[in-house]
Amino acid sequence: MANLLFYKNPVPLNKNDHKDKKISSIGQNFMFAGQTNSVILAGVEFGEAAKEYPIVFTQAGDKIVPVALLGLRNEENLFVDDKGGWDGRYIPSFVRRYPFVLAETGETGQQAVCIDDAFEGFNDDEGEPLFAGEETTPILQQTMNFLEEDQKQYRRTEAFVQRLRDNDLLISFNAKVDMVDGQEFGLTGLLAIDEKKLLQMPDDNALRLFRSGELSWIYCQLMSMGNLGKMVDRIAARVGALAE
Repeated sequence: MANLLFYKNPVPLNKNDHKDKKISSIGQNFMFAGQTNSVILAGVEFGEAAKEYPIVFTQAGDKIVPVALLGLRNEENLFVDDKGGWDGRYIPSFVRRYPFVLAETGETGQQAVCIDDAFEGFNDDEGEPLFAGEETTPILQQTMNFLEEDQKQYRRTEAFVQRLRDNDLLISFNAKVDMVDGQEFGLTGLLAIDEKKLLQMPDDNALRLFRSGELSWIYCQLMSMGNLGKMVDRIAARVGALAE
């Protein structure tokens, strides 16, 4: 999964090129994510995300990352309705930050605040300005703070995943999903936490997980797998609505 999953044309923001630009309707329409069946999660999100989404791990380039499953099939997001609304109480941070994102620029690895130039709410006429002369406006500063905190949490999550790998706690799993119409399909290429190995961990390692607060993340992931059945119910409800 690419970090710029549903960004069509991310460009670095700067006060020269975008001094007259405004932003409107942030977060009001989620149609941009309507064909995205999973998004990266930070560990700090597991508590809320586990109430609605199955949380699994998947390979992303040379990394393993936790993701929230939004759909069970390709190009399917069961949480975006036909009007672009989000049908869920918790919206993953990865989605909430759109159309903004921190992205590397050039070869130095430096990061800049970027915006999807294709976002309809990024315009010259309506909404709140992003710059006031040489200064950033409160809405842009708030966004920058959000992105920086987001990045910090993703780095913490990377360290968490590495601890899982160091302790051999990740296991491949395949799931057979039975649909209400009798059809079956499988989920493959995913990873989950192996509770049996967790219970066999040396006491010192388990205590470190507990002290870090990450043991709760582990159990949130394990409990979230019960949401797979709810996803099937969502598919059934959507199919039923289309049939009416």
